[in-house]
Amino acid sequence: MEEWEHRELRLDATPLDELRGEGVRVAVVDSGIHAAHPHVGGVAGGVAIGSDGSEADDYVDWLGHGTAVAAAIREKAPRAELFAVKVFGDRLATSCDALVRAIEWAAGREARLVNLSLGTSNPAHEARLAAAVKEAAERGVLVVSARQSDGVRWLPGSIPGAIGVLLDWSCPRHAVRVGTDHQGARAFVASGFPRPIPGVSPARNLGGISFAVANVTGVLARLVEAEPEVDSTGQVFALARRHAVLRPASQ
Repeated sequence: MEEWEHRELRLDATPLDELRGEGVRVAVVDSGIHAAHPHVGGVAGGVAIGSDGSEADDYVDWLGHGTAVAAAIREKAPRAELFAVKVFGDRLATSCDALVRAIEWAAGREARLVNLSLGTSNPAHEARLAAAVKEAAERGVLVVSARQSDGVRWLPGSIPGAIGVLLDWSCPRHAVRVGTDHQGARAFVASGFPRPIPGVSPARNLGGISFAVANVTGVLARLVEAEPEVDSTGQVFALARRHAVLRPASQ
């Protein structure tokens, strides 16, 4: 990864500085979204998916996690079309059926990016999630999810065809880097800090791998706007490499 050692994607560098994620559909698979939150500014639609895969219309967020994830994406891609895919109700836990159906629902709505900040570490679910990621990829839908954190391998982010994300607290919030996991596989690397809340210290705000995923999704929305034909993980990394710039000397 020598080519990436001193390079990163930055929102203040060409061409990303001129892009806003215009027209890029992003499905946020999480606890729903509070669409009226000022950091979100509305959504294009959504669905609630039960643990049995059933669907309902109420995608309002009662936990706050999905809204914070959506806000982090919106900050970086203010013109993206956000869709709320609610799979978490009163706690951040769901079933494999719900995750698979969420990916399928997003693909059916022609989302370009599926932000799945949370996943599962249960290898028993790998085959079903791999099939869902593969089917989505065949339709040009890119699943962005946690690959590894604190020594835990996460699904679907570690599945071939998904865009895996790693957490690095030293990475600037408005930059994304490329690194490798313990097996040498490529992954995007981002900060775990969410969008700041005025008057709330970062230590008291939410944070972690969920927001590293959201930060990557927001940056990738700008890349997809720049080159809408990108439709595979390999093409995304190639595009990122082409647009990466040298890191500031202080980093």
